[in-house]
Amino acid sequence: MRLLQIPGFGPRPDRRGGPPDPGRVLRQDAALAAFLAAVATILALTVRADGRQPDAVGWLLLLAAHVPVAWRRRAPLAAFLGVAVCVVPYHALGYTDSAPVAVSLFMLFIAALTGPPRRSLLLGAAVIGLMLSVKFSRGMAEGAQAVRVSGWIVTVVLFGVYARVHQQYVASVVERAEKAERTREEEARRRVAEERLRVARDLHDLLAHSITLVGVQTSVAAHVLNADPDRLDRAAVAKALDDIADTCRSARGELRATLEVLRANPDESRGPLPDLDGIPELIAAARTAGAKVTATLDPAEAEAETEVPPAVGAAAYRIVQEALTNAVRHGGPDVPIRVEIRAGKGELRVTVQDDGTGADSPPTGAGFGLIGMRERARSVLGTLEAGPREEGGFQVAARIPLPRGAQAAPTHEPTQERR
Repeated sequence: MRLLQIPGFGPRPDRRGGPPDPGRVLRQDAALAAFLAAVATILALTVRADGRQPDAVGWLLLLAAHVPVAWRRRAPLAAFLGVAVCVVPYHALGYTDSAPVAVSLFMLFIAALTGPPRRSLLLGAAVIGLMLSVKFSRGMAEGAQAVRVSGWIVTVVLFGVYARVHQQYVASVVERAEKAERTREEEARRRVAEERLRVARDLHDLLAHSITLVGVQTSVAAHVLNADPDRLDRAAVAKALDDIADTCRSARGELRATLEVLRANPDESRGPLPDLDGIPELIAAARTAGAKVTATLDPAEAEAETEVPPAVGAAAYRIVQEALTNAVRHGGPDVPIRVEIRAGKGELRVTVQDDGTGADSPPTGAGFGLIGMRERARSVLGTLEAGPREEGGFQVAARIPLPRGAQAAPTHEPTQERR
């Protein structure tokens, strides 16, 4: 929709952008005042039927009435009153009536355009009353003619009021459009930031987990090679190398899926998210790295055999993945780890504990692992607590609310003893 713009009736921005140049505005309005003065001069010299030709006083009043036009945009009401101060005595002295009509109506329109409607109507009524008083004082014939001219004054005032309302409407439409554009840009930036954060979490969880397992498995292979070179356990070395190859293949597949998300059309599906069914694979990978993992599931607390929402399953999967990574990395070789996943009473509870038999334990404030786990829990309206245990070791405990009817046992692996 094209919006009507009334040229010359308001300050326009400079072509180079920014606020208008005051000097250029004044020059433009002065040129308009000179043009209107030239029109008035021609009418005063050629029209004889509606008054006498101006003398020195008349020319002074007529030309002075055009001077305030140069300030019509800086002070429109004051400029209108300045024109009226010159035009009223001009008409009262009986000079050519048609000469100052153009500047009078123009400035009346400007006053109506730039002021509130009530003020515009009062100005119009005052102009009509003053004109009728002057004209009827000179005779009934001129008074009757003034009544006919009053229609033009009313038309100019109403058109000025309409133009003002229209400009306000245009300004409101432009403001709403700019606000909507800013909102769209802010929403786009927010989505980009959220997507970058999500990809950063995925890459951190994937790479940290895989690299940690590869490092542990490599240490196992090196230990076997150095333990007794004369009686090399080729089967143990081969198994360690196979575990490293399997971990690399798994990491490559997950990394490829993450990169496909970055290259995909935003409107296309991202593919299946990791879920609770993948947790046994995480546990198996931790066991191959030497950790003694006990997985516990209590299906008796589950009230219905329904699916956990994908977002909740993905968050729980990543929390378990990062907790196992920290436990294997900081807990030392053969660290006992307990993984408990329970569903019931409207929430999913995920707990990962280790006995902390190694020299180090997971730091509570460094790195991005704990931050990422908390962000994942918050993304599904859950909470996560992580810290050292009183009896030693480290614990990660997450509680994630479940929608009604979605309280399923999260995995099908039965309770197992440490190995």
